[in-house]
Amino acid sequence: MGDLDDLITMLDIPVSNKARLQLALTHRSWINEHIDESHDNERLEFLGDAVLDLVVAAYLFKRFPEMQEGELTSLRAALVRAETLADFARQVTIDTHLRLGYGEDEYGGRNKNATLCAAFEAVIGALYLDQGIDAVRPLIERLIEPTLATILALSLHKDAKSEFQVFAQAELNTTPTYEVIAADGPDHSKTFTVQVVVEDEVWGSGIGSSKRRAAQAAAKEALIRADVPGWVDV
Repeated sequence: MGDLDDLITMLDIPVSNKARLQLALTHRSWINEHIDESHDNERLEFLGDAVLDLVVAAYLFKRFPEMQEGELTSLRAALVRAETLADFARQVTIDTHLRLGYGEDEYGGRNKNATLCAAFEAVIGALYLDQGIDAVRPLIERLIEPTLATILALSLHKDAKSEFQVFAQAELNTTPTYEVIAADGPDHSKTFTVQVVVEDEVWGSGIGSSKRRAAQAAAKEALIRADVPGWVDV
């Protein structure tokens, strides 16, 4: 584990209660191996999840005054999904400061998106209790701004699978299917390759850290091939 002061420097927020921040980094597997401690980060995760939803929603509401509720909801979902929050956790080095049980650490727990997402939410919860929402907001906005630009540029907030299904049923009179053709890498860090097939013809393929992401990428490629408005290759 890294030094807690290094993490505080990365977060760029003063912390008066370091014990609470350390609790935010404590996975339940640590508690299982340290009988002198009895609390993990799950309660702080619950709080941080709510804080993130509020800050991200308020940011999008102000940033896009003309955007409809449906697209705002999709953007917020893209910004607070597990993979995105796990990336945020890595950016501020939460992964190197996690308190994990030996077995969990040995089997790649420090790289699991679900674990990193939960830890990031817990850290946000701890910082909120320590310094208030006005102190936490700049950190969250600093992380989401470049990610939001990427999401918008690549239409990652749109449901490509649903849109391609609508296209295929309307224009081709059939429903596309998705096939996983490869799964590479260790169990804790697999990369999947998925193809979308329409009547035995491959319309697109995609690679992602989950089957869902790979399928979305494949559907997007198919939408670009079909020249559906709103979908461009960036």
